[in-house]
Amino acid sequence: MPTSTTPDGALLLRALQQLRPVLPLLTELGERFAAAGHELALVGGPVRDAFLGRPSPDLDFTTSATPDQIEELLTGWADTTWDMGRAFGTIGARRGQDVVEITTYRADAYDADSRKPIVAFGDNLEDDLIRRDFTVNAMALRLPDLVFVDPHGGLEDLADRTLRTPTTPEVSFGDDPLRMMRAARFVAQLGFAPAPEVLTAMSGMASRLSIVSAERVRDELVKLIMANDPRGGLEVLVQTGLAEQMLPELPALQLEVDEHHRHKDVYEHSLTVLDQAIALEDPPEAHGEDEVPGPDLVLRLAALLHDIGKPATRRFEPGGGVSFHHHELVGARMTRTRLKALRFDKDTIKAVTRLVELHLRFHGYGTGEWTDSAVRRYVTDAGPVLGRLHKLTRSDCTTRNRRKAARLAASYDDLERRIDRLRAQEELDAVRPELDGNQIGQILGISPGPVLGRAYKHLLAVRLDQGPIGQDAARAELLEWWARQPESGDG
Repeated sequence: MPTSTTPDGALLLRALQQLRPVLPLLTELGERFAAAGHELALVGGPVRDAFLGRPSPDLDFTTSATPDQIEELLTGWADTTWDMGRAFGTIGARRGQDVVEITTYRADAYDADSRKPIVAFGDNLEDDLIRRDFTVNAMALRLPDLVFVDPHGGLEDLADRTLRTPTTPEVSFGDDPLRMMRAARFVAQLGFAPAPEVLTAMSGMASRLSIVSAERVRDELVKLIMANDPRGGLEVLVQTGLAEQMLPELPALQLEVDEHHRHKDVYEHSLTVLDQAIALEDPPEAHGEDEVPGPDLVLRLAALLHDIGKPATRRFEPGGGVSFHHHELVGARMTRTRLKALRFDKDTIKAVTRLVELHLRFHGYGTGEWTDSAVRRYVTDAGPVLGRLHKLTRSDCTTRNRRKAARLAASYDDLERRIDRLRAQEELDAVRPELDGNQIGQILGISPGPVLGRAYKHLLAVRLDQGPIGQDAARAELLEWWARQPESGDG
């Protein structure tokens, strides 16, 4: 391993120590490209993370070779290669457990109206680095000699935990407006702070985000939400006006006063709920009933969005009070609309929307006067998101009144104990009528269709209200219901 006599020699050695598990791969790959007359350098995130002493999931390289030449050089070295990124100059490969992506020196830029970057290949490392997003990602390690390259002071900014751009922020964000969201993501992931000129440019160019595809915006938002401290990144999005472009429901909450927590607005309350939901996530390896291994995107999105229906439902009551009647239902509709616009998958949309819709349901529980029927319905309505609903409901308590908080926590403890007891007795997670569709059709002499569907729903309601009653009693209930229906001839 080489040593360095530069002032940063010790730091460089520590970074190389972090890279020790992949140094043989780096050296071998570098020698392979050098023998063919091409430059190769490890660049971006893995270099940054090596200096931070944190593992990097990626091995990203940049090279003077063209995509065709990259692919040729990887053939025979890698177990497999893929070229889905060829249009952007990127060839991917896997060797054993290691995955690499190698990209031709390039400079990306957007024209005024395009949603896709114009790709122009470059011919040297320095020009490639100046077009990177931030100085902390514009550091490289030339291979195979492990020569550190840092033309824009990225190491100093790394030490200061500051986000600056290699060129002016306006040029950098003009090349790719998504970099503004990436700045917020690095706040959430790494705890860095954008330099003042970066924040100014983000505020001035926020509307430019509109040319970026919804899918790319969604992916960047997901990375931010799943970070260790999403609150800091979300605050930057709101502060700079970026949230207005892609999640306008969030800054809209700043204007509202929460009727239960008048010392803070709904925006602050929502961020606090998000913090508390994250704190309640279970360890990643947890897989028990109702456990929510973190980080969990559905829980985090629901915590952030649970109150977005409040602005549309705010009413000022006589005497100075404020109400938000049915904001959970309005918020569920708004959540579905926003997540669809961001191109989230159907399962995520369904789960998050359901949590927003149900997040107030517990507050009818009071001091435990719910019947067993109400508890069954709570479990059945939540379905597969029950564990997340437990955590969202607990997180939604942000009162500073300790006695009130303790009382709410005790009530929810009681509800969970009742759910456990009923589950043990009745298999609540799979509640179904005690007669299936075929049996219902045979008893009533009807074919599958809307009428049979109504009969099934009636027996399900009976099951939820009364618990297990046996097939004979279920048949009697069905016949009694049928006698009241116009289709029976007796109703």
